[in-house]
Amino acid sequence: MLVPTKILVPTDFSEYSGKALEQALDIAKHYRAKVFLLHVLHGEIYSMGLEFVFSEKVVQQVKNDTVAWAQQNLQKQLHSFPQAKEVEVVTNIREGVPYEEILKEGKEKGIDLIVIASLGRSGIGKYLIGSVARNVLKGSKCPVLLTK
Repeated sequence: MLVPTKILVPTDFSEYSGKALEQALDIAKHYRAKVFLLHVLHGEIYSMGLEFVFSEKVVQQVKNDTVAWAQQNLQKQLHSFPQAKEVEVVTNIREGVPYEEILKEGKEKGIDLIVIASLGRSGIGKYLIGSVARNVLKGSKCPVLLTK
């Protein structure tokens, strides 16, 4: 039987990833596990023309502002769950292709359970980027819990 000690929860701040976080927090509380809450900034955002239009200083400021926004949203999402106060939670922000960065984080932190929403982005974005959950499921070396 799996007794998780380190649980990774990727979030895109959607309602669905909030449900995944809630479930991960409940599991972590039950097993006294540590939760790693991760947001990945899609690296393609910065290579879509910002460098051609703006100076390097402006592009760096946009990156810094985006990281600050993501950190605020991680804290806001975390504080919306009272059980988060009873569990050790570490937040992190990475930049790159979401599923690749999730898998890297899992390997680097020795994660033994990934709890991820089966749904996330809505609209056309999910078709352009592909299914993050599907790619995490295919590439993960540890169990993956898909939530709805």
